[in-house]
Amino acid sequence: MSTSTTDTPAAPVVPATAGDQRTRAETPQPPKPPERRRRRRSPGAIALDGGLYVTLVLAALVMAFPLIWMLLASFKSNPEISTWPIQWLPQEWNFDNFIAVANSIPIGRMIFNSVFITVASTFLKVVLGLACAYALVFVDVPFKKLAFMLVLFTLLIPGQITIIPNYVLVAGLDWTNTYLGIILPGLASAFGTFLFRQQFMQLPRSLLEAAELDGAGHLRRLFRVVVPISVPTIAAVTLVTLVGEWNEYLWPSLVAKSPDLMTLPVGLTHLQDLEGIQNWGVLLAATTLLTLPMLAVFLVLQRRLVAGLTAGAVTG
Repeated sequence: MSTSTTDTPAAPVVPATAGDQRTRAETPQPPKPPERRRRRRSPGAIALDGGLYVTLVLAALVMAFPLIWMLLASFKSNPEISTWPIQWLPQEWNFDNFIAVANSIPIGRMIFNSVFITVASTFLKVVLGLACAYALVFVDVPFKKLAFMLVLFTLLIPGQITIIPNYVLVAGLDWTNTYLGIILPGLASAFGTFLFRQQFMQLPRSLLEAAELDGAGHLRRLFRVVVPISVPTIAAVTLVTLVGEWNEYLWPSLVAKSPDLMTLPVGLTHLQDLEGIQNWGVLLAATTLLTLPMLAVFLVLQRRLVAGLTAGAVTG
């Protein structure tokens, strides 16, 4: 028994008429992108660019020269450092100066103190700056503008003016020679509050209103909505605060009485008192240990710094 199938005939192909061709021709076609022609630059413009590049390279070398010399001299002996003309590379690469630093001061403890105080102070400053800026922008409280003007006014006050009142307060609380005495008096960050506020002013309020309708409180709105959008500004404030806290000298030198609580900048002065001002190799080795960590952090996060500092600078 066989089953026969019937093939469906194909639809005939109708040739395009003259009217269809005319309709296609009259249909507006999208404009072709203009061809970018490479314009020949004048010799004056090329010479100007060359001069700018040469100036940039020379400026970079001038700024990098002290760092390069410090790093190379930390591996030299004192006679090599004092030779003239300058001998750039050491005759023998050794770590004698770094060993002398470790034998003179508790360098490991000082590195720990610097890292702990810097990280703790930076974290607390960033969190307090975020909370203060959020309140100034998104919380309806009276006298917000007056409070912000007071924050800006504190930027005009030199930090040295507050040293005596802060020291009297810390001494009265018996916090001298403690981590609390070093960290707590400097937690207020007017600079961070200002940058965070300027960034928050650019955020659409509809996001916060939608989060509020979903039942999110202020803390959840801050850390789930505002913070993820403001990462570049947070990174910039964090980097600036890190560098400032790492290099802080005056306040830790007043509060820290024992070498076990000294940070690296204070320990460098203590090392100079022990080794003498003429022992340049040891002093430069300690300075290298102080400088290289923040230099590495800055080189890694420099793009974040530029993006955060320019956030909110363009309006329109």
